[in-house]
Amino acid sequence: MKRWKWSAVLAALVALAIMLVGCNSGTGNSAQPAKKEEQNPEQAAFPVTVKDGLGEEVTIKAEPQKIVSLIPSNTEIAYALGLGEKIVGVSDFDNYPDDVKTKTKVGSMEFNVEKIISLKPDLVLAHASSAHNAKDGLQQLKDAGITVLVINSATSFNDVYASIKLIGQATGTADKAEQVIHDMKAKLAQMKEKAKQIPADKQVNVWVEVEPPPQLYTAGKGTFMDEMLQVISARNVAGDLEGWPMVTEEQAVAYKPDVIITTYSGAEQVLKRTAWKDVPAVKNKRVYDVNTDLVSRPGPRLVEGVEELAKAIYPDVFK
Repeated sequence: MKRWKWSAVLAALVALAIMLVGCNSGTGNSAQPAKKEEQNPEQAAFPVTVKDGLGEEVTIKAEPQKIVSLIPSNTEIAYALGLGEKIVGVSDFDNYPDDVKTKTKVGSMEFNVEKIISLKPDLVLAHASSAHNAKDGLQQLKDAGITVLVINSATSFNDVYASIKLIGQATGTADKAEQVIHDMKAKLAQMKEKAKQIPADKQVNVWVEVEPPPQLYTAGKGTFMDEMLQVISARNVAGDLEGWPMVTEEQAVAYKPDVIITTYSGAEQVLKRTAWKDVPAVKNKRVYDVNTDLVSRPGPRLVEGVEELAKAIYPDVFK
């Protein structure tokens, strides 16, 4: 009798095991659609609510298909995220990449509201640096049912990373944004590592000139140029000044820089200045022009700007 009972129990356990295997198999089949959804996260990414550059919450209801960019840096970020085909309008100042030449120009600081509305965009990428002055125009776009996203102003690499991340979140390209940021950080890390071979007594003093006399402007701390020079172990002679200060010519000459960088194609002009003839950079003809977009436009190409500076200032190290 006992033997019969154990046989019955064993049979019941076997039946239960078969049932559980069947249930697990069924669950696996029903989970396939969920797995598919994981492979296409952008389908579930909208609506998405983000905090814009002014600290306001903006909801993007669906993945944008037509985008207008009101500032070159936003455009460059959008292209880096693979959104070039979705860009239908850009500012008059946009010049990179070449494809922007085929896009409709919508104006500059004073953009053409009617033209933007006629393009029927899902999303307009504005910028905090001009948002206050363009408040009425941006409101008109919102009143027309267009989503407007104000991107944060940027004065550092971390600020640029935040801009890239924000545009990525708003356009369903968050993964690509993270990759762009990762690549930028990796390149900067490589250059920092290379710059470590430069001994402290070999680090050069650099004067950055962004506008010539009579209104002589330079780059102080809190600017991309200052951060870039730090990356490559160069000293900004105006590093104790804030932002983009105007200085006298006498003060600039007194800095006695080893290298002069101009961002307005002014190297030849600097070399011809009589009052600067005893400045080491002029005496040794170490005055260089750099592409202003690469060292001032807050987008992915800033890393190229660092490379350009590095090759000009330390040609033996950064070949």
